[in-house]
Amino acid sequence: MRPNLVLALVVGVLFGCGVALLLERTLSRVLIGTILLTNGTNLLILLGGRSGGAPILGVTPTAEMSDPLAQAMVLTAIVITLGLTAFLLAMAYRSWQLTGHDEVRDDPEDRRIVRRAERHELAGPDDNAGEGPWPPPGGVPGADPEQVDPEPPPRRLDDGPD
Repeated sequence: MRPNLVLALVVGVLFGCGVALLLERTLSRVLIGTILLTNGTNLLILLGGRSGGAPILGVTPTAEMSDPLAQAMVLTAIVITLGLTAFLLAMAYRSWQLTGHDEVRDDPEDRRIVRRAERHELAGPDDNAGEGPWPPPGGVPGADPEQVDPEPPPRRLDDGPD
């Protein structure tokens, strides 16, 4: 059996609206986007299964039974969605209590990284073998960048304590 075109369009609209809402900065819109996305996924899973009669042996012929696996997966997804929805609601409520709104702000560390990237100051000890604001590991150009703390040279017996 071929899936209904209207249901396929509904899945597309649910996915599109869900993704658009997930990209917003307020937790309430992220919550609604998550719910729309999971409902679209549930409908897509059901569309992937075979439709037919009740999957009960002795009641429905085997060739006419619906696919019980898709139904079981959707029931499991509904329970997971309920837990995720409760978690996002708790986060939005706590954010509302602390700040008076549920908008997620930029992290100051993210802003600092963006400013450093604009000034081309992001080369670290593992990048470009010492080309950047940090000296090469061990002070030796071309040293192994993965070895952060190189071993000291072996001591001789005649070397006294420093």
